[in-house]
This record gives sequence, C-alpha cells and structure tokens, in this order.
Amino acid sequence: MTAAEVDESHQAAVLAGALPYLRRYAGDTIVVKYGGHAMIENTLAATFGRDIALLKQVGINPIVVHGGGPQISGMLKRLDIESQFIDGLRVTDRSMIDVIEMVLSGTVNKQVADLICRAGALAAGISGRDGRLIQAKKLVYKRRTGDHTQEVDLGYVGSPDTVDPRILYALLGAGLIPVVAPLGSGPGGELYNINADTAAGAIAGAVQASRLLMLTDVPGVLDEHGKRIEELSVEEARRRIRDGLITGGMIPKVETCLKAVQAGAKAAVILDGRVPHTCLLELFTRAGPGTLITA
Repeated sequence: MTAAEVDESHQAAVLAGALPYLRRYAGDTIVVKYGGHAMIENTLAATFGRDIALLKQVGINPIVVHGGGPQISGMLKRLDIESQFIDGLRVTDRSMIDVIEMVLSGTVNKQVADLICRAGALAAGISGRDGRLIQAKKLVYKRRTGDHTQEVDLGYVGSPDTVDPRILYALLGAGLIPVVAPLGSGPGGELYNINADTAAGAIAGAVQASRLLMLTDVPGVLDEHGKRIEELSVEEARRRIRDGLITGGMIPKVETCLKAVQAGAKAAVILDGRVPHTCLLELFTRAGPGTLITA
C-alpha cells in the first residue's frame, strides 16, 4: 500500500468514526474562510467542494468566504501592473481595484461555487457588494517603526463596518450555499478590497454562526514549544498576544476569531487547510485538528 493509500485509509477510518456526530450541527450555520494551499492545490480543492456539499446534505447551512491573493497577483502580473506591499498588505490603486473585483467576483468566486456544485450541492457566488452585504470603511493602517507610529494609505483597502446578512438568509432559505468574495461598498459607493479572514469573521458574527472555520497553512495556534493548542478562551488568547506568545501573522487571525466570537459567533477554529477533510474532522470527530477559540 502506498503512502497516499495509507493516508486515505486513515482519513476514511476517522470519518467513519464521525458518523454518530453527523447531526450535531444540523440546522446550524457554519462560516468557512477558504484560502491558502487548500485553494490552489487541485486535489484539496476538489475535496473541499465535496466536504462543503456534505455539510449541506447533513442539514448544516454553510457559508463560504474565499480569498484569492495568488490569483490576483497572477492577473496583475499578466497585465504588467506592479504590486507594492507594506507589511504584507497590498497597496491598491484605482487600476488595481478594478482588476481585483474582476478576479475575486468573477474567476475565483465562480470557480469555488462550481467546486461545490460539481459535488452535488447548489452554490451561488456573490460578493460583499451584493445586497449591501458588507458596508465597508477605508482601512487606516498604522505602521509602527520603533517608538513611532505612522498612518499609511493603502488605497482601496477596506474593513467591514456593518454586515447586512439578508441576502445570505435568502440564499440559505432557498437551499443554496452562499459563496462570498471579500469586497465591500463604502458610504459613497466606493469599492473596497477586504481581507478574506476579516470578511469571514464579520459575517460569522453577523449571522451568529455556530462555528467560524478559518482554513490556513498552519496546524493552528502553537505554544512556546511548537505544540498545537487545542482550545483557548478569549481571555487566554488575549493574554498570549499581550505576552508575545502569539506572534507574527497569527495575531490578526486570532484577533479576527476574537471579534467574531464577541460579535455573536459561538466559537471560531483556526485549522490547517492542507489536511484533507479538515472541516469534517473538526466538526464531526471528538477532538478536532485545529485550535478552538471560545468565549
């Protein structure tokens, strides 16, 4: 038996043990932030589509919010538009935001919806601009250099101000799975690009999701010995950030989870999207593979 066959056999055994838990979240809403390696590796992408379809089949109401950074970078390069990044954040001018909308709302959004449709469920691709789902405000980024803080203009980059979930409820009520591109409209109709993690967290809070599942390229939140932490309370997570035990790119992900829980989501989980069936393993097994953050 090959290594791949052994891995598939193990996953099948784990999922078989999940059968008693399949109705645990029946009728609940689950928000899944989809991005990273799980989105660009074809086998994982196909598996993700089947898993989301399965969630619908067992009575769960999934909402998918997707990213698309690599796809945006690829299109900008093809159009010979140079990208500038500040602390990992893309500076977005007028020409870029039109391309970003085209890629996120067009190509990527429809590809993700199609993955789910091909697996036997009905998915509808929308953006945060549809139905005024996400009302955004310009993101004011404060860059810290030593003891000084400087405000940096990132252009058409926004953050959620308010979320009106009526369009999501309409789609869910019709038996559809909403697939959301992370864009928003400003007070004057301005188009803003929004970080997919942030958009997913805001939506999870607004619909009071039972779970926000954040697919990443890491196993979860790690302790000082590099071991995955299975569960954190809001207060414990804050303390670890204050004490410098949660650092780097994990800080904004944890903060997104904290905001989602404070806004009404029951819990949030940071998961390794590189693990096949990671959403199913988290929801339907006794001890999920990620880091659970609860109030």
